[in-house]
Amino acid sequence: MNFSLIDILSFFGFIAVVIGVSLYKSGKKKTEEDYFLAGRQLSWWLIGISIIASNVSSEHFVGQAGQGFRGEIGMAIATWGWLAAIAMVFMALFLLPLYLKIGIYTLPEFLEYRYNRAVRTLMSGYMLLFYAGISMATVLYSGAITLETIFGVPLLYGIWGIGFVAGFYTYYGGLSAVVWSDLIQGVTLIIGALFIFWLTIDAVGGWDQFVARRGDQLHVVMPLDHPELPWLAVFFGGMWIPHFFYWGFNQFIVQRSLAAKDIEEGQKGVLLGASLKLLITLIIIIPGIAAFDLYGDEIMAACSSGNCGDIAYPTLIKNLLPVGLTGIMLAALFGAILSTLDSLLNSAATIFTMDIYKPFIKPEATPEMGLKVGKIATVVLITISCLWAPIISGFEGGVYIFINQFWGFMQSGVVVAFFFGIFWKKVSWKAAFGGMLLNFPLYGFLLVTFPDLPFLHSHAITFIVIVLFITVYTWISPQKEEKLLPLKYHTDYKLSVKVKIWATMVCLSAIGLILMFW
Repeated sequence: MNFSLIDILSFFGFIAVVIGVSLYKSGKKKTEEDYFLAGRQLSWWLIGISIIASNVSSEHFVGQAGQGFRGEIGMAIATWGWLAAIAMVFMALFLLPLYLKIGIYTLPEFLEYRYNRAVRTLMSGYMLLFYAGISMATVLYSGAITLETIFGVPLLYGIWGIGFVAGFYTYYGGLSAVVWSDLIQGVTLIIGALFIFWLTIDAVGGWDQFVARRGDQLHVVMPLDHPELPWLAVFFGGMWIPHFFYWGFNQFIVQRSLAAKDIEEGQKGVLLGASLKLLITLIIIIPGIAAFDLYGDEIMAACSSGNCGDIAYPTLIKNLLPVGLTGIMLAALFGAILSTLDSLLNSAATIFTMDIYKPFIKPEATPEMGLKVGKIATVVLITISCLWAPIISGFEGGVYIFINQFWGFMQSGVVVAFFFGIFWKKVSWKAAFGGMLLNFPLYGFLLVTFPDLPFLHSHAITFIVIVLFITVYTWISPQKEEKLLPLKYHTDYKLSVKVKIWATMVCLSAIGLILMFW
């Protein structure tokens, strides 16, 4: 593929602007609060765009569009995004006020507040393992495969190149650098995705022609025996577990909300992210579905790994954009990759420093020492992820299913531990710790023993067993010492009218989109 000088200049110019603005805005960091939580001074609009830029990355453009390309799934993959918006509303209204009033740095820190340090450390270990081994590695791989498809950049070069750029400004500027880079990249991402959406629909002959050709794939309700997205699991079962975990108990997403100026600023930021999530899900998946009619033969011929859908969106960029605009769209996609990766890096470094290093390695560490360790952890974590990322190419289900399936090894246990910790004061640390430990072998047993069982059902079964385990354990051996019940922090807080209206509109919009594509 030939690129004009404008393509090359726009691509590298975009990267330079992102790095320059991020480093300028991040300023000099003196303490952990400056580095990890941007001094707790973030505004709602910065939080909202940063959330969506961090969430939507190459595994969405590559993975969600790729699932849309696969005829047996189609539009049904959109339920991941639209139901996520409802989970985000729950987080904004009920969980965020609790976190901000306690004043935590990390989500595992909440578990020490409610239970003890052992439960906190278990979650911290899980998070570090899964961030480096799954989330960051997936972003690196799917970003590199996009560069390979469009530019012919070898996979390994792409992985290490992306890792170096994101690691550089995250190392220097911390969360401030992350959110300002997210602002630029998030806006570019949305504009670029809208442009590809318009070009794709135009190429197939307009919306009516698209519906006439692919109407049978524009449904979000799959049969009860569907191998990946059965309707029972989607609307009433296992899909809600990763949603509650990801949006409510996941350091990677919640961290920018913890840095809000106040509770209402944080809530409005999360609701802005939820609103954008509804839009971006729609404009990513539909081009993936249309790609089958436009370039199906080309995509199948170029497919070498079995995950043919993973190159659908990159193929649209390569074939639809005129000379001079390819660099801009690639910059937008590259920005999406950087936004997610820098957020994961900063969150993982925060967890290591605040939950592992300071409690166990050097309790007397000063804030300045904590900042230094956070930077070193950033370098180590990105190196580990770059080494591991090529392994993902062997997964047959595609990157989006990969990331959602394998996070199941920890999600149910964490969700149950948080909810029980908030609502039931008699639950002891041993019950929560045991439930979180049980998650890993139980979920793995279900995946291995019942390979044809949809992994969302495995989520639900694991969740139910852990709930029963903690409930029985608590009846037999309730917590004896009096612990502060986190729910009490809600008693003196009232939602503003603006937040109530916005939250209602997000929920109604999500339900409306689902009904539209029922």
